Amino acid sequence: MTNDLIRLTATEAVAKLRAGEVSPLEMIDAAAARIATVEPAVNALPTLCLDRARDHAKALMNGQRRDAEGEPGWLAGLPVAIKDLTEVAGVRTTFGSPIFADYVPDRSHPVVERIERRGGIVIAKSNTPEFGAGGSTFNEVFGRTRNPWNTALTCGGSTGGGAVALATGEVWLAHGSDHGGSLRRPATYCSVVGLRPSPGRVTRGAQEDLWSPLSVQGPMARNIPDLALFLDTMAGWDIDDPMTYDAPARSYVDAVVAAEREKPPRIAFATDFGGAMAMDRETAAICAKEVRRLEALGIVIEEVFPDLGALNEAFLVLRSQHFVVDREELLATRRDMLKPDIVWQTERGLSETPSRLAWAEHERARFFRSLRDIFARCDVLITPGASTPAFDVMLRAPEKIGGKVLENYMGGSLINAFATMAGCPAVAVPCGFDSHGRPVGLQVVAPPRQDARALQVAALFERLSGIDRLLPLDPKPGVVPPYE
Repeated sequence: MTNDLIRLTATEAVAKLRAGEVSPLEMIDAAAARIATVEPAVNALPTLCLDRARDHAKALMNGQRRDAEGEPGWLAGLPVAIKDLTEVAGVRTTFGSPIFADYVPDRSHPVVERIERRGGIVIAKSNTPEFGAGGSTFNEVFGRTRNPWNTALTCGGSTGGGAVALATGEVWLAHGSDHGGSLRRPATYCSVVGLRPSPGRVTRGAQEDLWSPLSVQGPMARNIPDLALFLDTMAGWDIDDPMTYDAPARSYVDAVVAAEREKPPRIAFATDFGGAMAMDRETAAICAKEVRRLEALGIVIEEVFPDLGALNEAFLVLRSQHFVVDREELLATRRDMLKPDIVWQTERGLSETPSRLAWAEHERARFFRSLRDIFARCDVLITPGASTPAFDVMLRAPEKIGGKVLENYMGGSLINAFATMAGCPAVAVPCGFDSHGRPVGLQVVAPPRQDARALQVAALFERLSGIDRLLPLDPKPGVVPPYE
């Protein structure tokens, strides 16, 4: 029974929960058994809250906490994981930092309150890099999270624990956050799906930089219909977040169902933006081949070369201000307990001048207009989901990608960061495997607030590829492949 339940999609599981064919308590037990089996190999969910989850399930089964029943995104008692950057009331929340190793919040983050109000049951916190800073999931509190396709490799970051928990069948849905690719790169490395929503689509209410569009909260799942379901759970206006707006009149689930009828006539595709960014050669070749699957639906694929200009530098300038807002006080008082990447990024932010910030905003606006011209004739832009396959789990970041030496730990993130800078929703969807068996994926980028469009195109591709049917999987030991 446990094995059968973990192999259900979230959509299938919610249907059974709604019909009374399975109870939330049975789902929790199935997840707990699977966690006990696979955690020693992957370290994805270091903090469990099963007693709290069972109390929540009993209240739900007794008719309490059913205010949102029948609304889009109703989860009916489905267990979920919450990233350890996000507070869950009464549950240890470390932010991946030894500074907060024993922190237990009294109140949940607004997005967690929303998920629980809509029938989600939190059973665990997923592992993350310290304060989410990093493309590989490790920290001094819980250690390293490993890729289930090859446990010698990283799962990416920063929503690495969530991606691994989904791929291995520990949970059906996982919450995460994204700044420079944190919902997309781990999804790509673990062959699951992740969405960076448009800014304001999902509440970030407990953050200090509430008016910044760079960092967002969002969903991760095993397939696109499940991803749409979880976005429906999260989406909508929230009094705690001034950037939020109302959920759409049509649910994201319904939009995905209609994907075949509403397929776009033309799609743009780019690999390395004309050689302007570091890109693994085999990854680029696989993605260029796989995107052509969509031609079978009568969709025209147009190769494009957006002008990146100095967008990477502009991203680092603006990202550094996020660190100043969040970490300046800790830098002054607990510098010795912060990892070097956080110290570097925060100090960089403190050294920037008003003129540099203005320049970065100008560069960002220039790039957005170049994307606008592409979106004027193409519904979405598809790119590789990551610039390099999963690398050695013991590394902070790869030393080079496609022969280009990286200057810092964010050096391989521009393939994701360009969508962040443009305020675009972006979906990571698996598209295959490289010659070493490492997952490769596509990134579907839509114009701002066109989240449904990105999900629809990702759904069309997923139906053609069928890769989602390979999950969940048992963790596989392996070795680190040669790296170019």
